[in-house]
Amino acid sequence: MGGGDRDNGVKPHKTVFVTVGTTCFDALVKAVDTREVKEELSRKGYTHLLIQMGRGSYIPTKSAGEDGDLTVDYFTFSSSIADYLKSASLVISHAGSGSIFETLRLGTPLIVVVNEDLMDNHQSELAEELAERKHLLYAHPQTLYQTIEGMNLETLIPYVPGDARPVAKVINRFLGFPDD
Repeated sequence: MGGGDRDNGVKPHKTVFVTVGTTCFDALVKAVDTREVKEELSRKGYTHLLIQMGRGSYIPTKSAGEDGDLTVDYFTFSSSIADYLKSASLVISHAGSGSIFETLRLGTPLIVVVNEDLMDNHQSELAEELAERKHLLYAHPQTLYQTIEGMNLETLIPYVPGDARPVAKVINRFLGFPDD
């Protein structure tokens, strides 16, 4: 046994933190609460699933993690999710820019799931752009399982905040200014 495994057979604590922010995003909570998603996360070595469900009405199934299953817990709101983001090994988030950039700054692998029920979905454009740049993975509630099943976190490129040139270029292009 190598790589951080203890000899006493205890798996290292690896938490998946799911956040929907202040919104209601039952489709995401339902997607992570499916047996196939939980089994796939467990196969990938994750031990805990913590779901911040916001204003949602769908209540996920809690689990104490017996028989090698994921330990699953949930809550509605927290004054700050920073500690949850810091202790997570993987974050699955709604497409809110605050959650996205806070997670990227921490260097935690991130899957952004887009809420198709939102009318003005400029958030999905941000998530798509960051996914194209390989800073995060991008999914819809119905493709979350396939995204987790096929994910290779080694291919993600750390996001380095501070260089506004690429963003300015996109804005300039959008406004019709020539590339310099």
